[in-house]
Amino acid sequence: MIGNLLLRLLDAPLDEIISRMMTDDYSENLFLAGTIVQKLSLRAMVEASLRAQTGEILSRPLGSFNVQSPWEKLFLNPRQLFQLPTPDDQTISSQVTIGPRAKKPLTISTPIMISAMSYGGSLSLPAKIALARGASLAGTATNTGESALSNEERDAAHKLVGQYNRGEWMNTPDQLKRLDAIEVQLGQGAFGGAVYSKQYSYQIGDHLRSTWHLKRDQDTAIKARLPGVNTPEEVIRLLNSLKGEYDVPIGIKIAATHFLEEELEVIIRSDADYIVIDGAEGGTAVAPPTLEDDLGLPTLYALSRASQFLEQAGVRDQFSLIATGGLTTPGHFLKCLALGADAVYISSIALIALIQTQMAKSLTDEPPVQLVIYGGKLADKFEVDEGARTLSNFLNSCTKEMLLAAQATAKTSLSDFSREDLVSTDRELSEVLGIGYAGEPGMKKTRVKEFLTI
Repeated sequence: MIGNLLLRLLDAPLDEIISRMMTDDYSENLFLAGTIVQKLSLRAMVEASLRAQTGEILSRPLGSFNVQSPWEKLFLNPRQLFQLPTPDDQTISSQVTIGPRAKKPLTISTPIMISAMSYGGSLSLPAKIALARGASLAGTATNTGESALSNEERDAAHKLVGQYNRGEWMNTPDQLKRLDAIEVQLGQGAFGGAVYSKQYSYQIGDHLRSTWHLKRDQDTAIKARLPGVNTPEEVIRLLNSLKGEYDVPIGIKIAATHFLEEELEVIIRSDADYIVIDGAEGGTAVAPPTLEDDLGLPTLYALSRASQFLEQAGVRDQFSLIATGGLTTPGHFLKCLALGADAVYISSIALIALIQTQMAKSLTDEPPVQLVIYGGKLADKFEVDEGARTLSNFLNSCTKEMLLAAQATAKTSLSDFSREDLVSTDRELSEVLGIGYAGEPGMKKTRVKEFLTI
């Protein structure tokens, strides 16, 4: 009865709207809103309005909508007859060692690591603790991001990677000696590289101010360059100095650009243990949309080029390679391993897993990110233990699915994946990546004849 009443009440207004849409001049037509949105996009209209409102640089959370890595055009190659599947997935290793040449290599139970999301610059302290606990439950490492070392995160993390950063908050011996790996951060994908970013004193709470060793009214900033590091040679000296002082793996993180090989030529002259390539699809707490959408190199192409460069330079065995930037599924992670990565970093999708059961606390009032970002309006409602539990579940689920794929492709370890395990439905992409094309036989014609005559 109520439904019929509503339909009757809406009948006349709907008739009027439809009549106007079908008869009014286009410039007066209500449907014009639809064509405007289709042409400009709702995103562009909203961001134009925000720019018009303030006249200031926008800060968009979680990265770009402009995803150009065609992961969906890549498929893994199972075996059934000429090579049999692995008998069971229980005997397949998911363990990974980052920086095997280091005196104290970083060994983790899965190639999925939690990426650099900083306390203060990105996330709240409870969110960082939950990420650390969840990673530890799953046997993997988490990353401090561009921040200082908090005792709370250190205590919660079984394996902790710390970033030697452009804000200088981590760059002291007393902090560096407490880390399981040291990562020199020169840039990130969501910023298209490295730019200056200021944080004002009124944005910094008491605990963070103490962690960063700031005075009460002191502003701080992330610089475009590491202070005192102004040439490629000085970057090399810094990496070598850290390598000489600490036993843990020393890494370097760069945003992927079309000058990737030129950047790598500098890195391979150093004694670093690992390299992080951050593609253009990477996320962050806040970044200007132009830097997110229009700068950098998509992750898939960046990873493939980095791996091929290291192989051709004859130094692939000297450097562990970590891929990051817009990776969200076990399929993405496996394809990264096949293209040459030793491990992957995840961030945005890890946050989704972290707040999986808690999103309802924010809906209708605020975006879910307000539960975990630093200064978030709903940060006091976030439950650490529940976030750690759902994150570890996500990591374990992904690893289990990856092991099943390894079984189907006749592997005994996730580290066994290679380009031979990939095929693409796009001929140009297959040539660029150096993998098989789906429209042609996977074996050379001479080998096909041999199998046919058996």
